[in-house]
Amino acid sequence: MYNNRLLTSILNYIIMCVYVRVCAYIVIGGIDMQNFTKAAKALSDETRLRILNILLVRECCVCEVMQALDISQTRASRNLSILYEAGFLKQRKEGLWVLYAIDTKGLTKKDNKYLDFIVQAVSNALEDNKTAKADIARLKKASKLNPACA
Repeated sequence: MYNNRLLTSILNYIIMCVYVRVCAYIVIGGIDMQNFTKAAKALSDETRLRILNILLVRECCVCEVMQALDISQTRASRNLSILYEAGFLKQRKEGLWVLYAIDTKGLTKKDNKYLDFIVQAVSNALEDNKTAKADIARLKKASKLNPACA
């Protein structure tokens, strides 16, 4: 797990990487501050940073997120929902499963361009992180367990 000091340094890196781009975006085209605040709050939790990191590798259902991060179904679902509501993720149904993925089309829309900058910064910040690498290694072994994770 991340400790508070590591989480703080990761968040500071993300803020530093995104700051100039977001400021330029605000000046050039305006930004919905309510949505921006929701996105920033969504990233204030280590579990959500870890979820974004594994979803950069591939789309996952709740049970795969559970296995990759070694967390409960409730925790995985709650955090996926927060990231979805903040605009980072998209959902699609496949049979009984709901699959989550980074919403690459949504992130590049004019109104949400800052989200793309944030996701890139998260990716760069976690690139050499031991916990993030362990999550990805577990993701490779993860599978859809049963329809209960739908």
